[in-house]
Amino acid sequence: MTAPTPEDLKTASQTAVLCGLNPRTVQTLLAPATVVDLEPGDALFRQGEPAAAFFIVIEGWIKLYRITPAGDEAVLHVLTKGESFAEAVAFAGGRYPATASAATDSRVVLIPAHHVMCCIREIPDIAIAMIASTSQHLHQLVQRVEQLSAQSGLQRVAEFLAALCPNINGSCRISLPYDKSLIAGRLGLKPESLSRVFAKLRLVGVDVRASDVVVSEVAQLRSLIASDRIKARGGMNGGRHQLGEGRAQH
Repeated sequence: MTAPTPEDLKTASQTAVLCGLNPRTVQTLLAPATVVDLEPGDALFRQGEPAAAFFIVIEGWIKLYRITPAGDEAVLHVLTKGESFAEAVAFAGGRYPATASAATDSRVVLIPAHHVMCCIREIPDIAIAMIASTSQHLHQLVQRVEQLSAQSGLQRVAEFLAALCPNINGSCRISLPYDKSLIAGRLGLKPESLSRVFAKLRLVGVDVRASDVVVSEVAQLRSLIASDRIKARGGMNGGRHQLGEGRAQH
């Protein structure tokens, strides 16, 4: 562990859990913060361990997952720069309900739980901010459950790729932020189902090669989020094609 740089502290102060607090309160809360540098696969904490801190991602991608009774990973969330996690257990005590590990080279700020509790006793606004952040995480979880139950695999992948596109129309080239097996887990698909969806997306001008993706028309990709029945472009005989993948693929 190392001391955070001024840039680390700036990123941390802009997270949803801290940005509403006054600068002096943020400075007090971040005073004992340290930074952990992780390589892919490194665990930050494991499911069931006593909660000792909460965290803010400065660089890279962190995945949160649980191990199922069958021994498989159930991906709960994938977080990146400026996102915080484990506030609730740091606030309330207890044990981590999931495992957090690095999906890529990552840099994470760690704030000790005992320090958080001391600050809350003196500055109640911190507790309000943490409750609001926990509520936001719960809302995201509800959205994820809705996505898995209501959207086809094709729609989920289209939404994932569209979120990476910097523009809403025209063409673009993007890079997948982490490996395809994690993307599959994040979207509730098996790796082979994800490969089939990528193949189907070629029909609408989405070309996936390794970690590089070329989208010929972003607007058409975005239309799949509302409906997975699209009208194919040239070379498709002018017909309509059902590209839908089934619901959650396991």
